[in-house]
Amino acid sequence: MTGVRARRPPPPLRTVEVVSVQARTPHLVRVRLGGEALDGFDPPRPAASVRLLLPRPGAGLVMPTWNGNEFLDPDGRRPLLRTLTPLRFDPGLLTLDVEVVLHGEAPLSSWATSVAPGDPVAVSGPGRGWEPGPDGAAGCGAPAFLLAGDESAVPAIGTLLAALPAQAEVDVRIEVRSPDAVVGLPEHPGARVDWLVAEPGAAPGDAMVAAVAGAGPVEGARVWVAGEAAAVQRIRIHLADRGVPRSRASVRGYWKHGRAEGASA
Repeated sequence: MTGVRARRPPPPLRTVEVVSVQARTPHLVRVRLGGEALDGFDPPRPAASVRLLLPRPGAGLVMPTWNGNEFLDPDGRRPLLRTLTPLRFDPGLLTLDVEVVLHGEAPLSSWATSVAPGDPVAVSGPGRGWEPGPDGAAGCGAPAFLLAGDESAVPAIGTLLAALPAQAEVDVRIEVRSPDAVVGLPEHPGARVDWLVAEPGAAPGDAMVAAVAGAGPVEGARVWVAGEAAAVQRIRIHLADRGVPRSRASVRGYWKHGRAEGASA
């Protein structure tokens, strides 16, 4: 008898509400979530993930059920779930900060630009973060780090800068659509941050790929890259050609050009 293999269920969805909304740039919005349901939420590691369940326009917050393979709404539709980077969890206040990169009128962008304190939403997570040290300790044994990404990776890069040891050398390359997308990042004494403004008409990620290809020697360094899927695949191939072992590189596609909205922000 052939059956569908059940997947491991994700962490449960916790119903919370919006506490505050802050526009950090014209393209980036920080949203603080809070509520008693966050009691017991695990503190996220750097560059971890959470899944945000958005209300459906005209229907409010509809809680889906897990069918063994995916979440589905009562009417059989896939719910409006989006993946974000958790910035800061406060177990005392029971608040969780996330940031949304705005891309047109896609569901997540529309929610972030219209949401108000008190509005309901649900969150699941956190997912596994980055463990750059060989024994899971950030920075253990690594003389240097190379961090690269596009705007969707800015929140995750911020969490990494805040967590990496002060004695580490950190080379950061970030592609943005325009100068007004540049945002303040956590201070790190050993970090050099280069903001790369994309050329008009260039494919998403071209500037990021060129910056990684032009970076100094990465032998012995630990590499973290995230952004548009095709661009980071080019970087993955480049790192392999340079002999960077997979154990020292984390390369993740956060979104895919041509789709209405990427999975992450």
